[in-house]
Amino acid sequence: MRQLAIYGKGGIGKSTTTQNTVAGLAAMGKKCMIVGCDPKADSTRLILHAKAQATVMDLVRERGTVEDLEVDDVLKIGYGGIRCVESGGPEPGVGCAGRGVITAINFLEENGAYVPGLDFVFYDVLGDVVCGGFAMPIREGKAEEIYIVCSGEMMAMYAANNIAKGILKYATSGKVRLAGLICNARKTDKEFELVDALSRKLGTQMIHFVPRDNQVQRAEMRRMTVIEYSPEHPQAQEYRELARKISENKMLVVPTPLQMEELEDLLMEYGIMEADDESIIGVAEAAAAGK
Repeated sequence: MRQLAIYGKGGIGKSTTTQNTVAGLAAMGKKCMIVGCDPKADSTRLILHAKAQATVMDLVRERGTVEDLEVDDVLKIGYGGIRCVESGGPEPGVGCAGRGVITAINFLEENGAYVPGLDFVFYDVLGDVVCGGFAMPIREGKAEEIYIVCSGEMMAMYAANNIAKGILKYATSGKVRLAGLICNARKTDKEFELVDALSRKLGTQMIHFVPRDNQVQRAEMRRMTVIEYSPEHPQAQEYRELARKISENKMLVVPTPLQMEELEDLLMEYGIMEADDESIIGVAEAAAAGK
């Protein structure tokens, strides 16, 4: 059983990428489970065709203690036999959402959710790893393969580099490794080249470049993956190809994160950022054009 975690900047498309990729693995005959590690509980909706499933933390609050839960209360089976669990989180503004991840994974382990014959377990993790709770799949050695979803946008690359720092911290004392970057394209300038260059600087690979296509949104409106909604569409083939690459991937590395100056140099090298020029600070485009 391979345990993988998907990280990346908030809003970069981790849940969409995870569900479409796992659907691709299921179509290959692989037995998979998704553990949603996000309070939004949206990591399994496309697999289950549901708005949201009951989460571990919802039921803990309802029943008073995790000991009162059964695995069948929180584990649902969706498309392709994919096993789905959502950790959930506390009420907004109350407590630490990262605790929900820890509670959920411990509960699943202790109650036999990781059944024999599972090929892949995917942890779809909220945002960055600066919070110890969300670093739990890495810190506790649950997930040994980490994939980072990013784009050619500056903040997505900054987050990817920051996540690599988190992986490096735990790689020295455990088996966690960076397995690659997944570029979820936003159609920014030189996006392929930039993410490929960042991958190489981190000592890893851009395992796949997922082009932007509105078919993803059309499928999501029906709470379906592209692979299930329109299996012959080119975008479905992109996710099948990503699934194949992950299935065959052997490149697991201890990352070499960049310093902020190095990251900015990379962005300037590809023309995404201009070199520091104090004269342009605070000057609107129209005013600059009139100079």
